Amino acid sequence: MINEDFMSAALELAKKGMGFTSPNPMVGAVIVKKGEIIAEGYHRKYGDLHAERSAFAYCEEHGINCKGADMYVTLEPCCHHGKQPPCTDAVIAHGIKRVFIGSSDPNPLVAGKGVEILRENGIEVIEGVLKEECDALNEIFFHYITTGLPFVTMKYAMTLDGKIACYTGQSKWITGEAARAHVQQERLRHSAIMVGVGTVLADDPLLTCRLENGRDPIRIICDSYLRTPIDSNIVKTANKVPTIIAAISDDRERASLYEEAGCRIIKTEPKDGHVDLAALMKLLGKERLDSILLEGGGELNWSALKAGIVSKVQAYIAPKLFGGNGKAPVMGEGVPIPAEAFMLEQCSIRHIGEDILIESRVKNVHGNN
Repeated sequence: MINEDFMSAALELAKKGMGFTSPNPMVGAVIVKKGEIIAEGYHRKYGDLHAERSAFAYCEEHGINCKGADMYVTLEPCCHHGKQPPCTDAVIAHGIKRVFIGSSDPNPLVAGKGVEILRENGIEVIEGVLKEECDALNEIFFHYITTGLPFVTMKYAMTLDGKIACYTGQSKWITGEAARAHVQQERLRHSAIMVGVGTVLADDPLLTCRLENGRDPIRIICDSYLRTPIDSNIVKTANKVPTIIAAISDDRERASLYEEAGCRIIKTEPKDGHVDLAALMKLLGKERLDSILLEGGGELNWSALKAGIVSKVQAYIAPKLFGGNGKAPVMGEGVPIPAEAFMLEQCSIRHIGEDILIESRVKNVHGNN
């Protein structure tokens, strides 16, 4: 095996922590001796052992001597005390000879200091192994740790003629089972899911993660004037799934009905007669909410783009045509001229079952890496 193969193994381990490490990153590590992996570990959940210490724990449990071995880790080892002690201390104490790193850690508490400490202790460090893949794994963490704002992914499913619903409003189902299963993975990956009250009124959704052993995202409903029905699925399950209603309404009597059902009300100052989305992101970021999957309709999508909160766009495209006056994924007033379009970059395209997924980063959004 070569360096990239060992780092690929560490990446696959890191992905096992998806949905459970927030606001920490996903990290995987393998220990290699004489060209063979002798131990592996990953960050399983927030507050648990970091990947490096998880691998060392395996060595200790099985009586494996890792002195003089190489370690491959997807993210620069930490060098500060948090929920866990510094991983650099463990690497040094176990006599690791070389450390191969995928991503540098932009966390100001680390940011190159981990590499420096290892080198000062005579450990050879090789950086940037599968850097692109390792960076992509933790795009949410990198954005949040450098901006303090949630990473917002705007997701929608549409037909090849750009419709997210028929002229009747019917939208189930646009994409096939494989694409819908992938969306459940995205709900697991993000800390929260956000929709507008229009989606609640039209579909009465649950907005949960339907994966076995998954974790439900926090639900955020943008409902400026508290129109969400008290008997909706969202409100009826608020005691089981954390639910936030973002509003500008001063109707305390109405708000108390939601609060009694288990919802939280977060108020912002009005912006164009609606919730100020930029202000909402700052409030949620302070609560350590690092990512949001935006599954709203065309109006909320436009408002989110205009507010500058969208980091990434996921467009699931089905090979079918609706025609007519079906709804588009982004509505609002739109831009007046092509030169003022919201520009996308880092575009990737892949097939998921019978559908196509196009993913792009929004250019020039604050904090985009």
